[in-house]
Amino acid sequence: MTRLKEFIRNYRIALLAWAVIVLVIYGGLYYSVDKSVVALAVIAVGVLGHAFGALLAWIAFVPLFGPMIAHVLSLPFIWLINGVGYVASIIAIKRGYSKDVLSYRIITMTLLFGITCGYVLGKLI
Repeated sequence: MTRLKEFIRNYRIALLAWAVIVLVIYGGLYYSVDKSVVALAVIAVGVLGHAFGALLAWIAFVPLFGPMIAHVLSLPFIWLINGVGYVASIIAIKRGYSKDVLSYRIITMTLLFGITCGYVLGKLI
């Protein structure tokens, strides 16, 4: 029980930030608020409350696989691939290829998932 109290004490701001993020998303969907406003609010709350860093730390707490997954997710290469995917999506949507964007994003997410799984398996073997 003391470990749970320590966890809550150490991450109280991040836990509060995640609760606010969930409420913002739910409220935005319920009241049909513009998606860009909801996204901006989620980013602002997440950055100010250190919610995203705490999520990465929580992933790292998982024994055996957690530290490796956290290491891969913090690689600049992963952020670069994901960013290029978003830029390509914006360009494709503006040119009228909105149906193809879904397949491109699936390929990008599959690549990121494959890199993460490959890194974890490579470290284990």
